[in-house]
Amino acid sequence: MPSVLIIEDDLAIRQSLTGHLADGGYDVDAVASGLGGVERVTQAAWDIVLLDLGLPDIDGADVLRMIRGVSEVPIIITTARDDERAIVDLLSAGADDYVVKPFSMAQIEARIQAVLRRAAGGDDSAVLKVGGIRIDQGAKEAYLDGALLDLTLREFELLAYLAERPGTLVSKRELMAQVWRQPYGGADKTVDVHISWLRRKLGESAAEPCYIHTRRGAGVRLVDPGA
Repeated sequence: MPSVLIIEDDLAIRQSLTGHLADGGYDVDAVASGLGGVERVTQAAWDIVLLDLGLPDIDGADVLRMIRGVSEVPIIITTARDDERAIVDLLSAGADDYVVKPFSMAQIEARIQAVLRRAAGGDDSAVLKVGGIRIDQGAKEAYLDGALLDLTLREFELLAYLAERPGTLVSKRELMAQVWRQPYGGADKTVDVHISWLRRKLGESAAEPCYIHTRRGAGVRLVDPGA
């Protein structure tokens, strides 16, 4: 039973997250302040922390740094802020993932499961599916409508990262930070080129997208064309 610590000052969101995750089999505790969250992290071993940025006593970014000073527990940021540079800075400072409010309970649980898999070093049986795309993370193989895709390791990692966040717009800067492990590098043509290669192998193009959709200046998302 994975344990989850929620650090969230909004009562409605805190109660909703606590109830949903508890019903899903998680061992859940919640606090409403940053200092209370840091204290709880030092008192018990947690599998994951959900950390809101807009806390009443300390900014969530500072709470993240304080937690990182004492623990390597996986942290998912929950935030109403949608600033790309700030999000990448948080990922560089030690956050494992983030979700922008408002979010669905299904979305937050999917992110929790993905982060827990990565924290455990990967689950050889973990399979991601988006439409006709099937990704076997253990074997590092991806299939389209049953046919094995000839992907480089970087293309596979890019596709898997997007598949863990189906329908979510992911910035190029985040992809550079999380897939290329270059948090301070510019989101130059590297991502564009790999997206182009990936599209070609999926049998689509920028002019006629099917799975991979981009929004100029915002990012890229992987969608189920049948949804």
